[in-house]
Amino acid sequence: MSNPFVSVVIPTYNEESRIVDTLNAVVNHLDKKVYAWEIVVADDGSKDNTVWLVEEEARNHSDLHIRLLSLRHKGKGSAVKQGMLYAKGDYRFLADADLSMPILQMDKFLPPELPGCDISIGSRESPNSRRVDEPFLRHLMGRGFNLVVQIIALKGFKDTQCGFKCFKAEAADKIFPLQRSEGFGFDVEVLFLATRMGMNVEEVGVDWYYQEGSKVNPIRDSIFMVRDLLLIRWNHITGKYGKF
Repeated sequence: MSNPFVSVVIPTYNEESRIVDTLNAVVNHLDKKVYAWEIVVADDGSKDNTVWLVEEEARNHSDLHIRLLSLRHKGKGSAVKQGMLYAKGDYRFLADADLSMPILQMDKFLPPELPGCDISIGSRESPNSRRVDEPFLRHLMGRGFNLVVQIIALKGFKDTQCGFKCFKAEAADKIFPLQRSEGFGFDVEVLFLATRMGMNVEEVGVDWYYQEGSKVNPIRDSIFMVRDLLLIRWNHITGKYGKF
């Protein structure tokens, strides 16, 4: 059997309050498509009922292609890496479990709407994007982090941290085996690797709605992400990513 056209990879950690609604929204969108698809839930060692709920959805809809990848808790970056490598789609679309970007906008990242790029990334800073109900402090911290990203690791991207990105299978299979970050700094690392490999990366303006219940701790995770940026630069200098 040929691979599905698209895999939607959803990393989860203690998402029992919304994972069923998220899966239903994604299924309802994909079920209208003529292409083959799958959903991969990469669970990062949830301690609540997330895994059980995903398993129930998969059992109750055995005609659908919902696959669970149950992992030890290491961090979002680790769950994304394993989910992307587990997925089989020709395109592998990363979606946050809160669907802060409406899943209908997934089409913007895929052919025929966006042909000819290796990676497409959601941007909340492009001219045709919108941020809805985002607290000012959260927005300010995000812009500050982007400035640090530009200085330390990666220039040219207005928004590296939006949780919606799409990778061609060939790009995913080259990048994710090299990824080392297990936390929230993984976005910058995979984009750093992609640009070093000469891949074509496009920013896609999206509508983004602030959702309560974020797993990000503004102070703690900002420190960890800056550490990850320094590690990206160090790994590159010391040849840990290999030669490309």
